[in-house]
Amino acid sequence: MLVRWFVTLLLALTVAAPGFGAGVEWRSRRVAAVRDGSLLQRAMLDGHNRARRAVGLPPLSWSPTLAAAADQHAQELARAGRLFHAEQSVAGARQGENLFAGTRGGYDYGEMVRYWIDERRHFRNRPSPRFSRTGRWQDAAHYAQIVWRDTTELGCALESGEAEDFLVCRYNPGGEIAGRRPY
Repeated sequence: MLVRWFVTLLLALTVAAPGFGAGVEWRSRRVAAVRDGSLLQRAMLDGHNRARRAVGLPPLSWSPTLAAAADQHAQELARAGRLFHAEQSVAGARQGENLFAGTRGGYDYGEMVRYWIDERRHFRNRPSPRFSRTGRWQDAAHYAQIVWRDTTELGCALESGEAEDFLVCRYNPGGEIAGRRPY
């Protein structure tokens, strides 16, 4: 009985800290989630392409170039120990970017991408940035990038910091263009 109460208390204390376009998800897990580059690629493509298929969009393909850019930023996040979007050149082609941070080893890849996909409950297919039912574009921005019609490529990377895992996914071309509908 005491163990059940303690587990319930731990679950109740699992809190998502709000952030600008991303949050840190805290969780305790007895066994760390499996980490492997090919598993990451498969889980991210599967999750993204399932969400796109559900709205009639073509699948994304994996881009090693985007994955390398994602890895560079994920390393930067792990060193800093916090989330922030990468600065991108105004002159160059802008890549889309989704970020996730959670307790180190606490989440498998499928769970990470599902956090973004679950934002569809706040999503409506309206011109950016008015695609959120809540009035806060941040509440549906990750999902909007996943289902952005013009996006054709995806590349992701995960790096571990002291206490958190940092997942970065990059998209080409980037989405969330003001005044345009996601699909």
